[in-house]
Amino acid sequence: MNARVSFLAVDLGASSGRVMDCRWDGESFSLDELHRFPNGGVRFGPNLHWDVLRIWAEIQAGLRKFSAFGDQLPAGIGIDAWGVDFGLLDERDRLLGNPYHYRDARTHGVPEAVSSRLSSHDLFRTTGVQTMEINTVFQLASMALNDDRQLLQAHSLLMIPDLFQFLLSGEKRAEYTEATTTQLYDPRARCWSHETLARLELPARIFQQIVLPGTVLGPLQPGVQSECGFAGGFPCIAVGSHDTASAVAAIPDLDESSAFLSSGTWSLMGVAVSEPNLSDDAFRGGFTNEGAADGGTLLMKNMTGLWILQECVRVWEAAGKRYAWTELEEAASRAPAFRSFVDSSAPELQSPADMCAAVQLYCTQTGQPVPQTPGEIARCAFESLSFAYREVLEDLERVAGRRLGTIRVVGGGCLNRFLCQMTADACGLEVIAGPAEAAALGNAMVQAVATGHLGNLADGQAALRQSVEYRSYEPAQADEWQQAFQHYKALVARGRKLEPAPIRP
Repeated sequence: MNARVSFLAVDLGASSGRVMDCRWDGESFSLDELHRFPNGGVRFGPNLHWDVLRIWAEIQAGLRKFSAFGDQLPAGIGIDAWGVDFGLLDERDRLLGNPYHYRDARTHGVPEAVSSRLSSHDLFRTTGVQTMEINTVFQLASMALNDDRQLLQAHSLLMIPDLFQFLLSGEKRAEYTEATTTQLYDPRARCWSHETLARLELPARIFQQIVLPGTVLGPLQPGVQSECGFAGGFPCIAVGSHDTASAVAAIPDLDESSAFLSSGTWSLMGVAVSEPNLSDDAFRGGFTNEGAADGGTLLMKNMTGLWILQECVRVWEAAGKRYAWTELEEAASRAPAFRSFVDSSAPELQSPADMCAAVQLYCTQTGQPVPQTPGEIARCAFESLSFAYREVLEDLERVAGRRLGTIRVVGGGCLNRFLCQMTADACGLEVIAGPAEAAALGNAMVQAVATGHLGNLADGQAALRQSVEYRSYEPAQADEWQQAFQHYKALVARGRKLEPAPIRP
């Protein structure tokens, strides 16, 4: 077997997508970005959708860029993406409209509407997943409640990465880690939750066979080979298709005393566990159980991550003021410390028309100094996020029953040195940052195991340890951060007692 091979890792995020050439030389991995493209919701009338045909065209553009290099075929291709969203196909495998975006308003109030049949606690005990309006179960329930014609006509449901794997390979499967994001998977029976489907009157026929990461689905379809300039086929592989699973798979040395933190638009903090935790303590703490790339479980909590600051950047850009992230970090470092905080989970900060105004109004309502400049708003966002991590860390130690000594940060947020140092200071733990492209590396590493280039995931993680540079951050100024954390908790508790005021556009 030729040791020098390429694995194509398609990594789809909510704001951008990438096609990566991940090369394995027998000892280490290296990454080359073939194609990057913007992604995001497309508004059509009152609804928000994903333009999956454009995304598919961008994926093919990335494949063509690889094939243009020469005659060598990739050793495999895998796709990872966000969770919860899906496409529906009819009896002839035609797409029934553009898939809905998880931020579409159609799920507003649906958890309450179905609570008489299935409460949040019931769903957690059955699926191990916390109730969020965006979850697949509520997207489907909204369609059932409204007699949506697409659901009535559907013969197949494919989660977003499974949909693109179908376009590549012609095989319809449900990959395990992505299936666990739906709140329709039973982690004890390790299959779709027939009880949940029946109680919500959802059609079981549309759900596909669940396969584990590392399953070879089949060769690239001849039509795609021809369209993208390949002389032959190569394996299409189900990886850890949920991007969080792929990112965590790329973390070496994730032992009993380590927590992972996937940092981006969303933040996800958790630990790897041998069995799903369906306890009342985990439910009350807001923890969820999702699939890991090794077929195990990740006990974690979803948090709003850099979304607040990303939306502020969007508002500033709309006003003609562009700020690079390094500029915001520098401006935040000059702003006064511990002056204003927000609760990143506050409903009024989830999708306001003007995030800057929403942050300022939150501070006004909670009796804090109101941040005015971009540096002050960025400082408020960074400090608040680091304290949110501290809150989750303390709950995680209690629920998981273990003492944690290290936080391993992956994803785009690991490049933000200012936030990484704040996270170390706020949590009082060493932070090890890297890799930034963890999802793509984890994606490719699972492919390498599936094709026999690596013996197992442990071998792959050992190789990644040699392939990536990591940066360590030690906590400092413990007393100042401890005092500020108590102040943050008091302000957040005050904010949660208030009725959110409307934001004027």
